[in-house]
Amino acid sequence: MSGTTLPLWLDIVVSALVLAGACIAFMGSWGLLRLRNYFERVHAPSIIATLGCWCVMHATLIYFSATGQLALHALLIALFIAVTVPVTTIFLMRAALFRARRMGEKVPPSLSGSGHDPGA
Repeated sequence: MSGTTLPLWLDIVVSALVLAGACIAFMGSWGLLRLRNYFERVHAPSIIATLGCWCVMHATLIYFSATGQLALHALLIALFIAVTVPVTTIFLMRAALFRARRMGEKVPPSLSGSGHDPGA
């Protein structure tokens, strides 16, 4: 750290973004605990984790840009999370759906317009 202090307004912006990211992550955790089954629970942490990460990433970029340092690592981390979390969620959801259909459990209805359920 270079030892420079940030203006108060910039401290407030950075703090608000970090606090918003933490609150959003808490909401995702709360949704993970409160929702009933896997198909409902999988959405809360995946979507919320990405949004919370972007808030913290913006705070990091603002802070390090104001101190005169380049913080592209934060942008890369957020970009990788934004790409990998939805893809991973899709794969996990498909695997859980396949398993539930094979075991004969009640699953959410298909959204395809064909009316044909290949897993049933």
